[in-house]
Parts: sequence; C-alpha cells; structure tokens
Amino acid sequence: MKNILFLFLISSSLYAQSEYPQDYFRNPLDIPTVLAGTFAELRSTHFHGGLDIKTQQKEGLKVYAAANGYISRIKISHFGYGKAIYITHPNGYTTVYGHLQKFSKRLEDYIKDCQYAKESFEVEVFPNTTELLINTDEVIAYSGNTGGSGGPHLHFEIRDNQERPINPMLFGYDIKDTTAPYVSGIYAYTKDKNAVVNGETKRIPLRLIPNKNGSYDVEKITAYGNIGFGIVSNDKQDLAPNNNGVSNIQTFYNGNKSLEIDFKRFSFEETKHIKRLVDYEYYRTHKSKIQKLFIEQNNPLSLYKDAYDNGYIKIEDSTSSVYKIRIRDFKQNETWVSIPIEGKHSSISVANEENINTLDKSLVYSDKTTKLESGNVSVSFYANTVYDDVLIDFKVNSDTLHLHEDKIPLQKNFYINYDVTNYKTEHQDKIFIARLYGYYKRPSYVYTKRKGNILSAGSKMFGTYTIAMDTISPTIKPVNFQDNKWLSKYRYLKVKIDDELSGISKYRATVNGQWILMEYDYKTNTLIHDFNDGIIKDTKNELKIIVTDNVGNSSTFEATFFRK
Repeated sequence: MKNILFLFLISSSLYAQSEYPQDYFRNPLDIPTVLAGTFAELRSTHFHGGLDIKTQQKEGLKVYAAANGYISRIKISHFGYGKAIYITHPNGYTTVYGHLQKFSKRLEDYIKDCQYAKESFEVEVFPNTTELLINTDEVIAYSGNTGGSGGPHLHFEIRDNQERPINPMLFGYDIKDTTAPYVSGIYAYTKDKNAVVNGETKRIPLRLIPNKNGSYDVEKITAYGNIGFGIVSNDKQDLAPNNNGVSNIQTFYNGNKSLEIDFKRFSFEETKHIKRLVDYEYYRTHKSKIQKLFIEQNNPLSLYKDAYDNGYIKIEDSTSSVYKIRIRDFKQNETWVSIPIEGKHSSISVANEENINTLDKSLVYSDKTTKLESGNVSVSFYANTVYDDVLIDFKVNSDTLHLHEDKIPLQKNFYINYDVTNYKTEHQDKIFIARLYGYYKRPSYVYTKRKGNILSAGSKMFGTYTIAMDTISPTIKPVNFQDNKWLSKYRYLKVKIDDELSGISKYRATVNGQWILMEYDYKTNTLIHDFNDGIIKDTKNELKIIVTDNVGNSSTFEATFFRK
C-alpha cells in the first residue's frame, strides 16, 4: 500500500511538472534566443502576448515551424503583427509567428494567389486542416519588421485551444537569466477617505532603500485604515540590456500571503484591463507603470491568486507590522521589498484634502448610460465604459469639445456626436472628428461616420476633440523610377504616398488596366511592387495609382515604364 501511495505521489508530481509539454516545440530561429520582450510584459494598452525574439538587428533570418501541424490562419495587415502565420499542432496548441518579412515560397505563392484574387494587400485566410500541412524544422518564413514592430524581431506565441496565449517559456524554452528583477519605485494607496499614510491620502510615494544583497527596504511609514501598495519593477536577461516584464509578484502581511499576480496566461478579452492593473493616471503623466498590488472593483483580470481582502491590508492604531513583496522572473531569481508600518490614527491635514469644485464637472456613471450635451455636441457613455463613477470636465466652445484629460482608464469606447447642419453643404463631405494632441494641438483623425447631418466617432481616450476639414488630396511620388524609364534591371517598383491631415484610407494600383499587388509600409509611407510576381509581361506598361484619404480626397498618378 505504501508503494502504491509512493508511486501515486511520484506520478502526481511528474504530472504537475509536465502540465505543458517539454521539448515538443523547437526554437523558431536557429540563433540563440535573446529577448526584446517577455510574455505578459506591460504595454500601453495590453499585455504582451508572446516572446519578442531578437534577430541580431537584421531581417531575413529563417523562421522554422516549431512542430508538426497545419497552417490554420495567415493574416497580412498594415498594423498589428504585419505578416503573420498561425500553425495548429496535434497536441491542441497553436504557435504564432509575427512581423515576418516574407513567407517561404510555397506559402508566398499561396497567399499571393489570395491577394490577387481579392485585389488587396491586406488579407486574412483560414486554410482547412489538410491544405497547408507543415513539418517540424520546415522553413515557413523569414523574419522581418512588418506591422506595428518597432524594429526587426520575431514575435512568437503559443496559444491553447481556447486561443489564450501562454508563456512559451513554460514549454521548455531556455533563456539565460541569472539577474534578479529590480525595483525603481514603491507607492502606498489609501482605499477610502478614512485611511491615511504618512498623514496623506490617495497615492503616496515611499522612500526606497537598496541593500547590498539586492533586496530593498522602505523607510518606515505611519498608517491607519485600509491601504494597498503599488510597485514599479522590471527584469533583465543576461544577454540583453533592455527592460523586460516580471513573471510573478507575491505580497505578504505579517508573514501571511495577501495577494499573488502570476503572469502565466491570459485571454485577449481581458488584456485591455491592463488599465486596471497599472495606475493609469500616473502612467499618462509620468510614463511609468505602477503595478497596483490590490484589486479594485470591476477588475476582471484572471492573473490574481490568493487575494485576501483583495490585497488590501487593514492597519490598526498603535500596532507594528511588516508588509513584504516578492518579485520573481521566470528563472525564479527573486527580489524582496520590506515595508515596516507603524499604526497611528491621525487626522488628515486640511492641506492634503482634495478641494475640488464639483459644480462645473459632470458625473459619468459606471453601471448605466450617461449622456452629456452642450450646443451641437453630445457624448454618450454606455454602461461599463468607465470603471468607477467619475466626475469629468465637459465643456464645448464652438466646435471644440474639452472632455477632461486622458488620465482616467476606460473599458470601451464612448461616442461623440456633432450636429454639422451649420456647415456649408460643399464642406460636409470633407470634415471629420479629430483629437487634438501634443503641445501644438495638432488634429489626429478619429474614424468618423456620417448619418445625415450627424458626425459620429468612438474613442477610448479623454482629451480635446474638434471638427477638422481636409480638402487637400494625398501626394504620390515615384522613388526609383521616372516616366518613360526602362526598368528591366529593377526587381521592385517603389512609390511614396502621404496624406498630412486625415490620413490614407485606401490605394489601388494597376498596370495596363490590371490590378497589381503593392505592399504598403506605413512606417516609411512606401508602396512596393515585386516584379517577380510575374504579372507585368508587356514591354510598354502604363502604371496608374489612385490614393484616397479618409474623407474621400483622391489623387491619381500615371506613368509609363518599359521592361524586357
């Protein structure tokens, strides 16, 4: 019986250790794995869904299938992952490869047939289970910098059968990392008006004291009531100087576990709620992400574990206690922060109380629709747009809408409506809703719909909005050729396109009346046609490119070129 129990315990332990298959997926590149970004790293609007693998600052490295399977999806877009491949494997997982420069010849031929059939550079296809079978070690693509990439690298993901991304390092990928996470900031928060830290309320910066052993102490604080903490922490791997995200954070109050945040897996439905994990106001004003170590209302993130009292701690008068934070990276290198707390019931200084004049502010409800109106402008906030009931600035001056500052996190779009009846008929097709940004308050196009005399746009950012007008057509300029030029020795045809105000909406290129594929790189405003597509076969060729902006202004470029 003892032997059976022993075997059961051993098998249970092995099962726990092998929850994710080890050595099943190979490295998608044949160079050492050095990371530019880790899984669940904190980005501005989402958690990072995979590993960003460095490609030695160059493009064109071979990208291999991580395991046998079939290509279940190919997507090409101007933004996001750019050129991306999705492979579904027999074990139920899907691997994703993003920001690719180009596909292998077999896949390139397949996707170009789709692009020419749809007459569109941007395509998304879902091959059936037998159409594009893939073997382990097969070269499927070449690394690049397409889409929203900020530099050459391979974005690599592993998703489960519910399309939830999982940390690929759980599958046996080995990244050299002997460096513990570091802490650059620590803050205390009061949960309500009855709580106080160091005589203050709301967010309070604390003095961080580094120790020689890599841990940190915090200067003793006085507190009373329900409080929480927030931390700014990052990690570094051995072979890369860049800051990466941490893997796990745990908190302890007087030795008892208070909260754990485990960055192991999340769903795309919840990734937008990163705005609830970080202190959004602080991020917008200081460009630094404080991770809140407590759970506020309307926070649906699944990253939390063992959350006692939602991570808040209650400090009593005349007590001494210790709050500790343990931050770990995936390799279990860890860093500790220790905060001594003296319980002291003190009144809040009048100078530190908020004296906000609420008479000129508008209340937006979190659980029901709120509609604000003034002059020719209305703004609708549907239920669950804001996380909490909030007071905001709402003022309209002519066509300029002052809608608070971008310091309040939003779950989804609010909707702005302008009545443009007073605009001249000939101008109504050229106007749009714009957000004013930067020091000079330049207008930035917000996707605008028109129904009758009403312009509508949705946005997830507070700020200043207005009506802008665009009557200037896009520009089109050849890069590597001139009219009536011979291009026999050229592989590529390159054209620059640009629109300064409302932005490019669409483009279409034809040669001798036949549509040709031109890849669009928005980062360089360049259209590129590859003559190896084999579409252009005549000696004399008439090129025509039409580019249209977001309000319908269009430009046409025409030229003749020759090829043998």
